Amino acid sequence: MRWEDQIMNASLEAGQREALSWTGQARNGIAGQTAARTRIDSVDLVRGLVMVLMALDHVRDFFASGGFNPRDVTDPALFMTRWITHFCAPAFVLLAGVSAFLYGERGRSTWQLSRFLLTRGIWLVLIELTLVRFAWTFSFDLGYFFSQVIFAIGASMIALSVLVFLPRSAVAAIALVLIAGHNLLDPIKAESFGPAAPIWNFLHEPALLQFGATVKWFAVYPLIPWIGVMAAGYALGPVFTLDRAQRTRWLVGWGTAAVVVFVSLRASNVYGDPAPWTVQAGAIATLLSFINCEKYPPSLLYLAMTIGPTLLLLAAVENARGRFAAWVTTFGRVPFFYYVVHVFVIHALAVVFAWASGAETGWLFGPFPADKPNGYGLGLPGVFSVWLAVVAALYPLCKWFAGIKKRRSDWWLSYL
Repeated sequence: MRWEDQIMNASLEAGQREALSWTGQARNGIAGQTAARTRIDSVDLVRGLVMVLMALDHVRDFFASGGFNPRDVTDPALFMTRWITHFCAPAFVLLAGVSAFLYGERGRSTWQLSRFLLTRGIWLVLIELTLVRFAWTFSFDLGYFFSQVIFAIGASMIALSVLVFLPRSAVAAIALVLIAGHNLLDPIKAESFGPAAPIWNFLHEPALLQFGATVKWFAVYPLIPWIGVMAAGYALGPVFTLDRAQRTRWLVGWGTAAVVVFVSLRASNVYGDPAPWTVQAGAIATLLSFINCEKYPPSLLYLAMTIGPTLLLLAAVENARGRFAAWVTTFGRVPFFYYVVHVFVIHALAVVFAWASGAETGWLFGPFPADKPNGYGLGLPGVFSVWLAVVAALYPLCKWFAGIKKRRSDWWLSYL
């Protein structure tokens, strides 16, 4: 019996019905009926939390003093401000894979799921190259493009639209190979492919690419590991059809395993990250060196370090209640809307701040990232203040849009 069937059977035996699969319905003679479903609150809560942290990362991009180096292990406060946001992209992509599985479980055929993933993936890629690009650059100059997290999610959805036709055990195996094995590709350099070098840049080696005389493209998020993370989320999906107790046990088990893999491999300095950790002048700096893993592309250890605690957090918040949990969950229910709006808001505030402080504003209208002018920016207390203000300002908008999505079932809302 395959592992996903074991999970589904355990779910049925426990009387869990909120996410009963279409396949399970057919086996029980009630094909054609759609099981009543509720959203998995823990997924929305964790997704909302990483969206809030993502805003901190982007506020720092636009408001922090130009002299800051967020990877400097001798500055613990600044380093941790950057490090804590490392959880955003892996959790965002992983939970997109989980959501894809749950979307398919709502009485849709594999072909319907594949079509949705393909069309939504193409939509996200196009949005990244147009609306999101403008939000980051405030420029209509078509000589500069970049591929960041929305592009990676879109491309990964396109890949997943093919993978969904495989058994979930095969999808899980592919995810494991892509995540655990892609660092074996580190010695392969794009220039070895000659004219086809940009393909490798998009797949595994980030770079600023030049196309023709006028077009530059910053390939930031290489796709191989991110497709693996998306596939891992999809393979993890059956766990979220279980009752809470069983779901918690699976999440704790896999989350703990990922943390153990990170600690043991990182301690050995044998494999999993291109930059080994080193002993520093003090214990804190040494610890920061230990957790300073490569994000571009995300190394095996980077992903183990972030996905492991994410799974543990998903288990920990299963019974979370209260005002704060509800507040954060609101953001998690409208992640795409939040992402696009928060970049526009942060960028616009940076323009106002630069103008009001008498600083140069030209760097805010063009390719991103750009060098900040001397003397521009805020210290960490100021960055945190702007971050909290931005998140507070976004809450009413997100609550309004979440209400629209809850009340209406228009097909286009599933793309936003």
